[in-house]
Amino acid sequence: MIISYDIQHLAELVGGEILGSPKQKIKILSCDSRSLPHSEGVMFVAINGDRHNGNDYISDVYENGIISFLVDVKPDLTQYPDAVFCVVEDSLKALQKIAAVIRGNFEGTVIGITGSNGKTIVKEWLYQMLQHDRNVIRSPRSYNSQLGVPLSIWPINNQYDFALIEAGISLKGEMEKLERMIAPQIGILTNLGPAHRENFSSDSEKLKEKLKLFDKCEKIIYRTDLEVDATNISEFLKEYKAEKIGWSLKGEASYTFSHSEAVNGVLKLNLTYKTAGLQFAIHYTDDASIENICHVIVCMLELGVDQDRIVSQLSSLEPVEMRLQILKGIHGSTLINDVYNSDLTGLNSAVDVLMQQKNHSRKALILSDVFQSGMDGEELYKEVSDLVEFKKLDVFIGVGEAISNYRKLFPEGSKFFSDTSSFLQDFNVSEINNFAVLLKGARSFQFERITKELQLQVHQTVLEIDVNALIDNLNYYRSIVSSGTKIMVMVKALSYGSGTYEIAGLLQHQQVDYLAVAFSDEGIRLRKSGVSLPVLVMNAALADYQQLIDNDLEPVIFSIEGLEKFKDLCSFNGKVNYPVHLKIDTGMHRLGFRKVDIDKISDRLLAKEIGVRSIFSHLAGSDEERFDDFSREQFAVFMDISDQILKGLSYPVLRHILNSSGAERFPEYHMDMVRIGIGLYGQGISGNLKPVSTFKTAISQIQSVKKGETVGYSRSGKLDRDSKIAIIPVGYADGIDRRLGNGNISFYVNGKPAPTVGNICMDMCMIDVTEIDATVGDIVELFGKESPVSVIAEKLDTIIYEVLTSIPERVKRVYIRT
Repeated sequence: MIISYDIQHLAELVGGEILGSPKQKIKILSCDSRSLPHSEGVMFVAINGDRHNGNDYISDVYENGIISFLVDVKPDLTQYPDAVFCVVEDSLKALQKIAAVIRGNFEGTVIGITGSNGKTIVKEWLYQMLQHDRNVIRSPRSYNSQLGVPLSIWPINNQYDFALIEAGISLKGEMEKLERMIAPQIGILTNLGPAHRENFSSDSEKLKEKLKLFDKCEKIIYRTDLEVDATNISEFLKEYKAEKIGWSLKGEASYTFSHSEAVNGVLKLNLTYKTAGLQFAIHYTDDASIENICHVIVCMLELGVDQDRIVSQLSSLEPVEMRLQILKGIHGSTLINDVYNSDLTGLNSAVDVLMQQKNHSRKALILSDVFQSGMDGEELYKEVSDLVEFKKLDVFIGVGEAISNYRKLFPEGSKFFSDTSSFLQDFNVSEINNFAVLLKGARSFQFERITKELQLQVHQTVLEIDVNALIDNLNYYRSIVSSGTKIMVMVKALSYGSGTYEIAGLLQHQQVDYLAVAFSDEGIRLRKSGVSLPVLVMNAALADYQQLIDNDLEPVIFSIEGLEKFKDLCSFNGKVNYPVHLKIDTGMHRLGFRKVDIDKISDRLLAKEIGVRSIFSHLAGSDEERFDDFSREQFAVFMDISDQILKGLSYPVLRHILNSSGAERFPEYHMDMVRIGIGLYGQGISGNLKPVSTFKTAISQIQSVKKGETVGYSRSGKLDRDSKIAIIPVGYADGIDRRLGNGNISFYVNGKPAPTVGNICMDMCMIDVTEIDATVGDIVELFGKESPVSVIAEKLDTIIYEVLTSIPERVKRVYIRT
């Protein structure tokens, strides 16, 4: 059951003013004008953020059928005759007040979870353990921010027994606001790591801020055998009145755990508490998972759950797939793979991702029965059907007996199957050729079988792109430039190896101002994929100019010959004021006009056929302090030449000179636009960027090889001991340079380094796993979290750019979202 609220009542809660006549109850909140819910009873909350003001998008939202608004800027009611507005001083604060009231009316138990790492895993595992006989609601994915928490609390009502809510902070003063909304009875403190350390004077200060979530807790669950700034965590908790429930892996505590080495992938976890002893068999052997499981066990025991049930459920604890994957499918399709849950909130988010796939005009949704909705069947599946119709999905397929029982609610032509096996047996996959397809299923339906059937089968080596990290990096650059400075993102060379239209489509959704590519064919590919943003082509050949015009691409002009040629083509095509960009050579001596050329082009720039959209140059050494004097000389030359050009033009023109590193190091040169390239992908001069790419493969075979024998071509890998040699399907044709063979690099297997053995082959290489508990199918990280790409670059005496762009298209790119 979805609880609805009268907007007048909400206004009274937050001291808001009602403008217009209320026409519907409020059921759903939305803060993103790009991804609007489909049903009646939606209220758009206009958040005034650092880079975007939601009040600026009221017209767009209204045109999409939304008529209820929470705003902090009074609207012109004549433009919105059917709408009702609740006007407040601050929309975010008002939303947080509403959440606090909803929480205050909740009679169940709230478990609040905070920490640097493990919050989402602990929350999801607790949900798995509790959902079998309790009604549980939880934060969607990682909704743990000042905005995410009130959105998580909005649907809570007294049909639920438990609410599991994450709380995340990045600045001082944030946790008090979250605590007023969450007000947990039970608090769990997970691992404290380096995230957001730059915003606090010390780890102690960051911990003290996080602990404020537990201000009114009845119980606090935490690990006792950890120290922060040489002080045991227990010391920081002394001022809290709650009962402290400590557990430890290394000493005495209320709950004391121990374990031995895993055998055949199974770890025996022993627990001593009170006068009892328990043993759990778990299939997770890494330290982080063990720590998260200990939190879950202690919480379950404190809730009074039967011991035998805990032991039984832990043995079959499912991995938490926080990642939504975008995969290449068969017959030209793209798969949006979200096959581990089917809750209604997650469905809306996943459909938004589906609709962002502009490279496909047709969209399909394959959905299993929806669980844990808190709604009766007809209400639930009417909601799903409304979503399908609102988003104008071309194909809908329901899998499961429950959803099939309500087939009459769905659009004509929808198809239904009783279970996954029936779908695989009876559905003709050619019906979704060249579609974007969302797979959304509860675990019990084993939709991974459908994924396997529909996914384009390539070798096991993949480059995994963390979409959330990429967005965080983009937002970092947005945070360091002024609000008037535009963002251009370089997506040349497969977006530094990350993929072309997939990244461009994401950036378009994130509303960057410009994209840039190196060559015309890259820009044409973007246009064919549905990218409509302005696209600058850095190095278009004269012969390609007509293709630029045909595809609405904007050329960089760097020679008099090019200027004449493009002007004449614009005249031939009847173009007026076609945008061009002028490249200035300020000392890099690669491409561009010099000062001596300006008098020769000034009159030509007045031609009606073209319009100068921007003037730019490139610093030769913006990332190195030793070149700072030269960088400033370049800037002075740029300002001199561009000033001279602008004197002859009667309209505004953008100017830009900074790349990723320059944007960080020279804020005084931000001007009208900055060009972000490799920094977007996590490679920069500061510690504020997150790695985006993980290059990995899987072990194909493990061989036992005797001392004195050799491995690989030219017998170069001679063994000095009996060894276990793993063969992995990645070689120099996949971007692994031959110089990395013969022990010159180690790749990581189960968190441990495995050096290469012998020469790198074209399609495979060999690694030594003698000291590692490894089996066929285990993941091998080539670069990523364990070993950054910079390590490979250093070994090859080259730059990170070369390593990333050398990974060919035959390596599958997988895009993940949390």
